[in-house]
Amino acid sequence: MTEDTPTKILEAARRCLLADGYAAMSTRKVADDASVPLSQIHYHFGSKDELILGLLRKENDRLLGRQAAMFDKELPLWQRWDLACDYFDEDIASGYVRVVQEMTAAGWSSDSIGKEMRGIWGAWQELLTEVATDASGRGLLPSIWTPAEAVALVSASFMGAEAYILLGMEDEIVPYRQALRKVGDLIRLAEEGQASES
Repeated sequence: MTEDTPTKILEAARRCLLADGYAAMSTRKVADDASVPLSQIHYHFGSKDELILGLLRKENDRLLGRQAAMFDKELPLWQRWDLACDYFDEDIASGYVRVVQEMTAAGWSSDSIGKEMRGIWGAWQELLTEVATDASGRGLLPSIWTPAEAVALVSASFMGAEAYILLGMEDEIVPYRQALRKVGDLIRLAEEGQASES
C-alpha cells in the first residue's frame, strides 16, 4: 500500500527536525526529503509551524494512549513507574523528546505554538493527576503534597532530565535516568510497607 502524501510529509518532517532542529528546518528540505512538491506541504499543512505541530499531535496522541493503557494496568504503582522510565528511555531514543523540547522552546516566542504546547503538556498533566489522585487515595502520597503538587514535581523532574540528557550532560554531573528510577524504589518501599501493615 502506498503511503498517503500527508503521512510522507510528516515522516520527512520528523527526520528533518531531528537532523537540523526546529530553527534550521525548512519546508523546502522537508519537501525534498518526502519527494513531494513544496506546494503539497502548504496545501496539507499551511506553514512550517502547523507541519511540526501536526507531527507533534500525531506522536503525542499515540504516546498518551500508550501511557494511559500502562497506567490502567493492575500493577503496583512502583512497577508502573518503572514502565514509565522505560518509555522515557524509548522516547529519548526515538527522537520524540527532542521534538517536544524543540517545540516547547519555539513556544516561548510564538503565541500559536505556545498555546498548542500548553495543550499538549496539559493533557499529560491531566493523565498524571489521575494517577496521583489514585495514589493519594491509597495512602501512597505523602500528606504534605496534593496530587497536583506531586505531578508538578514529577513532570518537572522528567522535563529537566530530558533537557540535560539532550544537552549531552547525562553522566557529567548527575545520573538523571538512574535518579528517576530510584523514585520507583521509594514507591516500592512505601507500597511494601503499606502491605505489611494491613
